[in-house]
Amino acid sequence: MKKNVVVYSLIPESLRAELAAQFNVTVVTQPNGEGRAAFLEALREAHGTIGVGVKFDEALLAHAPNLEVVAAGSAGVDSYDVDALTRHGVLLTNVPSAVTESTADVALTLMLCTARRAIEMSTLIREGKWEKSITPAQFGVDVHGKRLGIVGLGRIGTAVAKRGHHGFGMQVLYHANSRKPAQEQSMGAQYRELPALLAESDFVVLTVPLSDATKGLIGKEELALMKPTGILINIARGPVVDEAALIEALQERRIGGAGLDVFEHEPLSGTSPLASLSNVVALPHIGSATQETRDRMARDAAGNLVEGLAGRRPTDLVNPEALDAA
Repeated sequence: MKKNVVVYSLIPESLRAELAAQFNVTVVTQPNGEGRAAFLEALREAHGTIGVGVKFDEALLAHAPNLEVVAAGSAGVDSYDVDALTRHGVLLTNVPSAVTESTADVALTLMLCTARRAIEMSTLIREGKWEKSITPAQFGVDVHGKRLGIVGLGRIGTAVAKRGHHGFGMQVLYHANSRKPAQEQSMGAQYRELPALLAESDFVVLTVPLSDATKGLIGKEELALMKPTGILINIARGPVVDEAALIEALQERRIGGAGLDVFEHEPLSGTSPLASLSNVVALPHIGSATQETRDRMARDAAGNLVEGLAGRRPTDLVNPEALDAA
């Protein structure tokens, strides 16, 4: 007998057909909105789910007595109650490898655009205000040869470091929970405690996952340690940074600028100073937003789902403890 799977995010038609050949597939749209009732109803018989954007917690799991696998179509799992899923013996999987390169590309995009004031300068042309040669007051700063400080040297952090070191001749500093001998050897990366990294780096790139330990990691005291020309890049999660403290530092020009792909509250309100400050480049959380990457994310998530429902250990299992609880 086929198992039941609920698909609640957009995935390629070809992939949906592959899943339908193996499972009874129910597709639900707007699971947090108009489709909520249909989603909860489908969960009652579901053995597996695939998608992103739904908070799986104890309350939701009460509607899913048969659930075996939750295949998240994202790298981050901060919207999932991992402990609750584990207690229920539900395997949680994610897709960390799929997003690495695209997200690292966005980090470099933010670094370059912020350093060279690209959005600000482009606006001069769009608004017909480029009337004379650029003056020193409008100059940016170089990226090549600078110090690149990375907070969290995992997959994405390492990909950013490679781009900076090999592509732009940058000296890589890093702060992480453990030393990274491979990166130290291949790129000459140097470990620093967080205060030293902030003080020494020209660019500080945040790539840590959101957790209790990293929420508010960069606040007023940390921002005060940065160089007045330092640029903060956040491609992690918005709550890793104290947004009010960041706005204050940017408004008072205590740091050089910020390149942000994530925010405390998303979508970012157009009334936020981050949407209008000239020393900010803000993007609408596009780290993985390419067709190639989104297709790979969906396919990796589906592969994890298939493996888990077949009784095998999925490649990207977040909570292996659930195998014992199942």
